[in-house]
Amino acid sequence: MTTYPELITSKLPGVGTSIFAIMSQLANEQKAINLSQGFPDFDCSEQLKDLVAHYIRTGHNQYAPMPGILPLREAIAEKTEFCYSAVYDPNKEITVTAGATQALFSAISAFVKEGDEVIVFEPAYDSYVPAILLNGGTPIYCQLKSPDFTIDWDEVQKVVNRNTRMIIINSPHNPTGSVLSDSDMKHLEKLTKDTNIIILSDEVYEHIIFDKKEHQSVCRYPKLMQRSLVISSFGKTFHTTGWKMGYALAPENLMAEFRKVHQFVVFAVNTPIQYAVADFLNVRTSYVDLPDFYQQKRDYFCNALKTSRFKIVPASGTYFQLLDYSRISEEKETDFAIRLTKEFKVASIPVSVFYHKLTENKVLRFCFAKGEDTMDKAANILCKI
Repeated sequence: MTTYPELITSKLPGVGTSIFAIMSQLANEQKAINLSQGFPDFDCSEQLKDLVAHYIRTGHNQYAPMPGILPLREAIAEKTEFCYSAVYDPNKEITVTAGATQALFSAISAFVKEGDEVIVFEPAYDSYVPAILLNGGTPIYCQLKSPDFTIDWDEVQKVVNRNTRMIIINSPHNPTGSVLSDSDMKHLEKLTKDTNIIILSDEVYEHIIFDKKEHQSVCRYPKLMQRSLVISSFGKTFHTTGWKMGYALAPENLMAEFRKVHQFVVFAVNTPIQYAVADFLNVRTSYVDLPDFYQQKRDYFCNALKTSRFKIVPASGTYFQLLDYSRISEEKETDFAIRLTKEFKVASIPVSVFYHKLTENKVLRFCFAKGEDTMDKAANILCKI
């Protein structure tokens, strides 16, 4: 077959296979304990599975409306008001999406064009920058300050200019597990006052937050809410990452633009699962009890590693724990993560890959959304290194 390589000009020349796919494949090849990719190794609620089966059997198997079925949008509105005292119109301000990553891509595509700048905090979840680049935008990087991975707002102020179209925030933060405070949100509010800057707030881990901290959603701040798109994920909340079910919240003027893109990216998402989730959201304990559920896992994992040589600062949110290996090795993060997988059979993610330029803090990210047996096996190995 004749090929014509000159016809191909990559729009993402610097992008390769996702680190999550690479490390998961390596874990499979090495038969290692996979604490790299962020997914639970336990099942979701039996009640939720029964609801999905019910709606499949009762014929809810054709296209849903483009914004999502109304009962689910109404349930999301009710949940958002219950959690954050924020009111969104289910008809005009809520859209159900095929997971959070699709929602993030659609949001960036709707508002970012050539010449626009988007502020991204590093280390950053790896889907943000490719979406910015594909839409002709320019990512402007601000590094979170280790070891706590906090934002230096004076540095952010220096890079804001008339070309700044969007600021992407993520709390609780993947990959570091840090969370934004009320002070952070007030800084953001002051920074964006009297500007046309849009906030894209990635809040997929909104219910996985620890030590009695309160999630500071932009929904809590009326002036921020007016300029923000909020992205969330049922996959993270209900332990169903494979269902790819999320949603976006935004004021009507922003949501109208979001939907213009959404309808051509995916149009509509899984119908029976939408009906099931709409019913299951009535079980408020499914998300109200989530902080305690995952904090128990975080504490169990950290306690199991107390005798190890890793430095541990317990995560404030998400189901990821960073471990500092500087007392163990001087290797680069990627090299150490690969050796850990091959020699010791525990897979993790090097945090250095979440930066656009090589940044080494000697930390790896481990997922603790696992059963105790899995965590015990991993911890026993890690404590012997």
